[in-house]
Amino acid sequence: MSSTPEDHLSGFVVAIDGPSGSGKSSVSKQVARTLGYGYLDTGAMYRALTWWCLREDVNLDDADAITAAAERLPLSIGTDPDDPTVTVDGVDVTADIRETRISTTVSVVASVIPVRELMRVLQRRLISEAGAADGGVVAEGRDITTVVAPDAPVRILLTASEEARLARRSTELHGAADEASVAATRSQIVDRDKADSAVSEFSVAADGVTTVDTSHVDFEGSVQAVLQVVRAAQA
Repeated sequence: MSSTPEDHLSGFVVAIDGPSGSGKSSVSKQVARTLGYGYLDTGAMYRALTWWCLREDVNLDDADAITAAAERLPLSIGTDPDDPTVTVDGVDVTADIRETRISTTVSVVASVIPVRELMRVLQRRLISEAGAADGGVVAEGRDITTVVAPDAPVRILLTASEEARLARRSTELHGAADEASVAATRSQIVDRDKADSAVSEFSVAADGVTTVDTSHVDFEGSVQAVLQVVRAAQA
């Protein structure tokens, strides 16, 4: 996974951060499709590393072991918003990395600081490659607006109320947003955000980052709100 960070990002980069369940992935993919840009899900990279660690029986209590696993991670990630594939060691793990066992473990892996630095370097390279190939890229995930791509021309914090985020993720995972479904989803939203907040700030927009609140906006409205910010920056 070793590489050298680009001095300057290639193409027009739209960086989108935000808490779990805010709609980052679905909105980012649609924005990328609309603009004809590439799409990079940086969170999927941490999920892929988690899958790799579990497959390789890495001790998740050992930060050095996790870092070593990250250094040898044989990752290939697609940047087509219509087919954002993730492959590890020749195995297509696009669906596997969304399993509950990954969702409940990924924060442990992602909280290792040396791992985050390794990922930052790789993410900047992938952003530049996609930007050069497609003229632009929508990159979403933790730290993207502040650490990975603070030089992106558009940086957005996509947020929503906890109630809205829980309802959306519950509907996505369980097909309903009733009390029992929301309760079953809470750990994947609230607990993960709490764990991730130890190493990443994603609840308050940094200087130069535009906040887009989707609490009371539907999917299409969220996409249009982001596109409005992008087009204003391009004008």
